[in-house]
Amino acid sequence: MTIEQIIVLAIVQGLTEFLPVSSSGHLLLIPALTGWEDQGIVTDVMVHVGSLFAVIVYFWRDFLSLLRGTSELVRGRMTDNARMALYIAVATIPALAFGAWLKLSGLYESIRGVEIVAWNAIIFGILLYVADVVGKRTKVMEDMKMPPALIIGIAQALALIPGTSRSGVTMTAARFMGFERAEAARFSFLLGIPAIAAAGAFTAIEVAQLGESIPTDAYLAAVLTFFAALAAITLLMAIVKRFGFFVFMVYRLLLAAVLFAMIYGWIPGFTLTA
Repeated sequence: MTIEQIIVLAIVQGLTEFLPVSSSGHLLLIPALTGWEDQGIVTDVMVHVGSLFAVIVYFWRDFLSLLRGTSELVRGRMTDNARMALYIAVATIPALAFGAWLKLSGLYESIRGVEIVAWNAIIFGILLYVADVVGKRTKVMEDMKMPPALIIGIAQALALIPGTSRSGVTMTAARFMGFERAEAARFSFLLGIPAIAAAGAFTAIEVAQLGESIPTDAYLAAVLTFFAALAAITLLMAIVKRFGFFVFMVYRLLLAAVLFAMIYGWIPGFTLTA
């Protein structure tokens, strides 16, 4: 890859992985606007690694608490940290199960169309705003129980359908259940740690099976993704505390409009296949 492609890919992946704006929608636009070829499976692994470390660094205190909780859970001690680790683990299962089913059934590629991305950008963008408006603002992470954690986990599974946005749909579910904006985002990001790690691990297995090595530019992409993702998390937490999710709904609607315009050839020189 060229240095320009590395920089653009890393910034787009890092920012859109955690902002509730659909990373798949943006990644579809890059080759259409630039003419670049797909970055390849190895780079996919490395940008996931960069994203994962960004979450861990930003929420390092929560991450350490989850590690302590996991250790306590293994030893049979049900502390507050252990309960949260259990909630995160259980909430991760639906996405893993749904992802495995999509792969084994052969349906995964059939739901990756651009038009699906555009419609999901609209639908889940509106749902995010509605949840933000009607959701109460009383619950914090310490109020998390197994039922809401599992519901948020089921919502996360829907993010495997392109255009949904993992962070967006999990924050939507949390807001509908009355969690404060910042706390909904916080749980969403922590829930993303095992999800992103699993996605990276599955892709890494594919890389190993193909016998591919990791080129230098993939390491650079990981580093740049880390900083872009860290900036995205910081930006999101600042925006939701002050303004809510309205701005993200508007952005998603604009993204969908651009995708539809490219599908139907309304933008001269730029087209996408539905």
